[in-house]
Amino acid sequence: MKRLSAMLLFFGLVCSAKVVHADTEKLKVLLQRNNCTACHMIDKRKYGPQLIEVAEKYAGQAGAVKKLAAKIKAGGSGVWGEDMMPPQAQVSDADAITMAEYILALK
Repeated sequence: MKRLSAMLLFFGLVCSAKVVHADTEKLKVLLQRNNCTACHMIDKRKYGPQLIEVAEKYAGQAGAVKKLAAKIKAGGSGVWGEDMMPPQAQVSDADAITMAEYILALK
């Protein structure tokens, strides 16, 4: 009985965890809609870092989705060299969070 309870608890935890997979097609739509592709590509260097590099840099960091979503909106410099990312205030909070989730799920 204990074993069954433990298995059900584990199964419930696994099922309730939010898992975001890198849906590159949806990510590409969001990137294009928000003009991110002017500087960023998923797996090639343009002006800004490859989004795969961004995923690697923030992998495993607590609060990475919120941090990256805030950086998308606020812009910044110094993280990837001297290049400046201008603020993207026109990006909705929802789009910024969704893009951050998809970017961080890239492998």
